[in-house]
Amino acid sequence: MEREQALKIVKGQLTDHRYQHTLGVMETAISLAKQYGADEKKAETAAIFHDYAKFRPKDEMRQIILNQNFPQDLLHYHAELWHAPAGAYLVELEAGIKDKEVLDAIRYHTSGRPGMTLLEKIIYLADYIEPGRHFPGVDEVRALAKENLNTALIQAVKNTILFLMKKNQPVYPDSFKTYNDLVMRQED
Repeated sequence: MEREQALKIVKGQLTDHRYQHTLGVMETAISLAKQYGADEKKAETAAIFHDYAKFRPKDEMRQIILNQNFPQDLLHYHAELWHAPAGAYLVELEAGIKDKEVLDAIRYHTSGRPGMTLLEKIIYLADYIEPGRHFPGVDEVRALAKENLNTALIQAVKNTILFLMKKNQPVYPDSFKTYNDLVMRQED
């Protein structure tokens, strides 16, 4: 699918603010793909569609998680996580994207997972560091991303976990598993 067609589809699903975020994620993902040798077109597509389901009703996302036999434990955690797996499903169903790598990059962009692919890492990180993001720690992760993708990703996941813990919010287990997997692989 061409960029303009994809952006047109996504624009109808997002607020103006979230659409601007999506453009930032797209540019960041393409840049990271160039830097780290990933497929730029797949990075572009996954980035454009990563928040496709962000504003879908919670009940709709809950039903998708239940009906598609996605991990049921998602329903016990913040609904912010739901738009990633629900979005991957809806992008395939409604936009006709069939590429498993692209769909998985969308599916895991909020929680991560052990054994993340290069494309999954790029989309997770691009979502975290795109130029419109302004929060404590983001500049450090942006600087790390210029040097080492995995080191930047470890810091992004750690920041996210610590942020949730400081707010006394539960942390989805896959986020801990992602962090542990990245750290243990870096020690190899």
